[in-house]
Amino acid sequence: MRKPFAAGNWKMNTNSRTSVDLAKRLADEASDAAGHSVTVAVCPPFVYLQAVTKALNGSSISVGAQDLYFEPDGAFTGEISVSMLKDIGCTYCLCGHSERRHVIGETDELINKKVTAAIKGGLLPILCVGELLEERKAGKTNEVVTRHIEKGLAGLSLEKVEAVTIAYEPVWAIGTGLTATPQQAQEVHIFIRNLLGKMYDKKAADEMRILYGGSVKPSNTAELMAQPDVDGVLVGGASLKAEDFLGIIQASIR
Repeated sequence: MRKPFAAGNWKMNTNSRTSVDLAKRLADEASDAAGHSVTVAVCPPFVYLQAVTKALNGSSISVGAQDLYFEPDGAFTGEISVSMLKDIGCTYCLCGHSERRHVIGETDELINKKVTAAIKGGLLPILCVGELLEERKAGKTNEVVTRHIEKGLAGLSLEKVEAVTIAYEPVWAIGTGLTATPQQAQEVHIFIRNLLGKMYDKKAADEMRILYGGSVKPSNTAELMAQPDVDGVLVGGASLKAEDFLGIIQASIR
């Protein structure tokens, strides 16, 4: 059975004090659940990664980065390498978040390089996929998700793809207050699982965790997690409030 996974993406929020305070509260109150019933990770801004990792030391909560660069080192001003992230204790890294795609302008090809570099360097990538509102209205959800996954995982062997977690984030539901219904989430998640089965094999597809992201709250987590192919949640705004994220973690337990 796939272990539930609750990941918090703090985006460009918090400061040196609030990031540590939030991490300490999670360490104090979520460690038991994180150690046994659910995988928990938080993805702070780059500048607070080290302090948050220190605050979580001794807990079962992992730390992830919000992005990385695919080159190992060199003259790439402003970028962060896999080895740097590993050096300060990161376990996970988001790759291809919708804001990186649609605000920053990252391509599928660039995202694939990041996923590949993360795995090569020992990080566990969370590949984010999902459609815009106009794409859903046009009936292109499956087409968009297929492109994101096929191009995002291009060149990865069966062995390497085992390191990947997929996060389905309908872009129209991120930070809008709109949430895909549990049925809509399940429809896309089973589509993704079947696609992975065709790309790799049934065992790999059955074992890969597929998270849902998009206006996740304590009040809708349990219903989302009740869907057979929703294995966890990637949480934005609600992960910035300890009470909300703790509630989401608890509701993720099956």
